[in-house]
Amino acid sequence: MARAIVYTEIGSPAVLHLIEVPDPVAARGEVVVRIDAAGANPIDAKLRGGKRPSPPITEPRPVGFDGAGVIEALGEGVDDFAVGDRVAIRDGHGTYASALAIPSANLAKLPDSVTTAEGAGIGIPAGTAYQALRSLGVTEGDVLLVHGGSGAVGQAAVQFAVAWGATVIATGSPARHDQLRELGALPVAYGDGLLDRVREVASSPVTVVLDCAGTDEAIEASLALVADRDRIATIVRGPDAASFGIRAFSGGSPVPLTAQELAWRAEALPETIALLDAGDFTIELGPQLPLAEAARAHELMESGAASGKIILLP
Repeated sequence: MARAIVYTEIGSPAVLHLIEVPDPVAARGEVVVRIDAAGANPIDAKLRGGKRPSPPITEPRPVGFDGAGVIEALGEGVDDFAVGDRVAIRDGHGTYASALAIPSANLAKLPDSVTTAEGAGIGIPAGTAYQALRSLGVTEGDVLLVHGGSGAVGQAAVQFAVAWGATVIATGSPARHDQLRELGALPVAYGDGLLDRVREVASSPVTVVLDCAGTDEAIEASLALVADRDRIATIVRGPDAASFGIRAFSGGSPVPLTAQELAWRAEALPETIALLDAGDFTIELGPQLPLAEAARAHELMESGAASGKIILLP
């Protein structure tokens, strides 16, 4: 029997339980992955806690979208992977588990230079950042402001934009400024006077903004800096983004991602792995906990008590 974290009701982290489940079987186009690491993301906690809408629960609901491991079995029609391949998973729908059947299209091979924990930390953060910046048309010569630059999505956005030739200004607490500099960003403290501080460090006017913080301060500064509302986006303030005239990508937005945006999110997985392999991208890893401590992982995410990507180890 495989093991998986599930919940049967919306609630606190305490609703998460480790149970035994039937060993997964690969259908056509799928593979079975032995999961060696699962990435914990804020969306996991928001769905579990009811902060993000989801359908009624009619059976034990699995948790987690990102992970990494080794292929144990191939379904019919899969010819681009082999048993024994190390892979990273995106959009896995139940990666808090010891094994999972998943479409091969949701996988990318991991080179030896990329750890399993790093592979498990790619999916949602890198996919969100990559798609958002592609949607905003970030390119060489842009001056990008990233609100919440020290978070997982913010760090990915900084690194992609720097790789594409943009100048990046990123907000974060002073304790995180050295890290933001190492990623290639000009750090700015959030709080009163944010707008003046951004203007002070910007050698050219800000041309594009990605909000990963969701504060009123971040929105107000963005509107003051960039006249073209199509070049301001949030991944947090989805429900009220339209009232500001700005774009929203997920984050509770009622507007679904387009087919192109979904394709960009998928493209981010192999692109990020290639950058990691070349030494041009880093993933900040945080606590690594046993799978049975998934509730603790959610407590840490919701309290903000841990820095870096929390990884669960089945």
